[in-house]
Formats: sequence, C-alpha cells, structure tokens
Amino acid sequence: MRYLILLLTLLTTAARADDAKPFNPADYPPGVQQALRYANEECDSQDGSLVTFAPDTVRKIDLTGDGREDYIVDFRDTKCGERETTYCGTGGCVMNVLVTLPDGSVRPVFDGYVRGYKILPPAMKRGAARTIRFDLHGSYCGGFGAQACRKEKAITATPFAFKQP
Repeated sequence: MRYLILLLTLLTTAARADDAKPFNPADYPPGVQQALRYANEECDSQDGSLVTFAPDTVRKIDLTGDGREDYIVDFRDTKCGERETTYCGTGGCVMNVLVTLPDGSVRPVFDGYVRGYKILPPAMKRGAARTIRFDLHGSYCGGFGAQACRKEKAITATPFAFKQP
C-alpha cells in the first residue's frame, strides 16, 4: 500500500511539473513588457542569442498599498544564450520596480542593480506602502564593493534611485 501511495505521489508531482506554464512576457501589461524588452536588447548588443527568463522573473505584489498589483522584474536568473551573467555584475543584478497607477497604466519607479532585496512586512496601517530593503554595492554607503550596504525605501508612485556619496 505504501508503494502505491508513493507511486501516485510521484506521478502527481511529475504531472504538475509538466503542466507548469512557461514564462511569457505577453502575460504582463505593456509597461512590464517594456522592462522585459531590456533583456532582449542587452542580449542582442552582446551578440547573444535567445533570452531565457526564469519562471519567477516577474513578481506581482501590491507594493503601494492601493490594492492594485505592482511588479518587480528581477533579471537575476535570466540567461542570454548560455551566458548567465549578462544581467549581473559586482553591483548585483538588474531589477525594476513598476507600480500600477489608478488609470491602469504601469510606471517604472526603480531601475538599478541590486544584490538582493526583501519586502518587509506590511505596516499595520491599512493602505500603507510596503517597504523594500535593498542590498546594494558597498559604494552606495561610502564603502567599497564587498562591504554590506542596505537601504530601505517605501514604494510609492514616485520614481527613486540610489546615489553614491
């Protein structure tokens, strides 16, 4: 009986893996598609071939607290042909944050290199903007590359960038 249950579990898991939908940029609004086109343009400029997006390249989440889905586009696991480092360097990987406006259009509010990020727990106040903790190149905190540098930013419809001192 245990073997039958194990076999059914394995078959179910394999079926789910086969049903996994491949990443399709057309599944996203035009503003997000424009951010994704960057990957193709960058790959073409480096004489690359086919761009392969990871299934989690785009993350949908309400960041501004207005009830609309916003988007994080993270090129960390995107490949240009066989090259895995086209979109990453010592400063991290290319990342975009895009927010959805009341009219349904999508506005980019951040475009830069990050080593990592964490969306902090929401504030207790309903409708409050979410804060993202960005792990950046050490030079953004007055140091050098290997030093830790963290900056936090509440996400609104206002574009922002991190500046080196």
